[in-house]
Amino acid sequence: MNGEEDAFVYDDSTGEWVSAAEAAAAALTAGPVVRDAVGNLLADGDQVTLIKDLTVKGAGQTLKRGTLIKSIRLTGDSQQIDCKFEGIKGLVLRAEFVKKR
Repeated sequence: MNGEEDAFVYDDSTGEWVSAAEAAAAALTAGPVVRDAVGNLLADGDQVTLIKDLTVKGAGQTLKRGTLIKSIRLTGDSQQIDCKFEGIKGLVLRAEFVKKR
């Protein structure tokens, strides 16, 4: 047997000892946790509503509070989401200004 197969590491989040292989696999699949203004967990494809009027720089347009944004995508940053809205290309919003629908 290999020494790595028998290795265990302590997982601070669960408070349990897990195998090194499980810990490595969990580290690869774990991405940033993105939460909206209320604390709801966001995922790819969710629909969100704006909680504040936002002026879009470069588009000369203001998105009003209550505007529905469909099919968001997570960017890898814990505070930014990528989304599409008619007439605006490459729209990136901060998660603190949206609420999951």
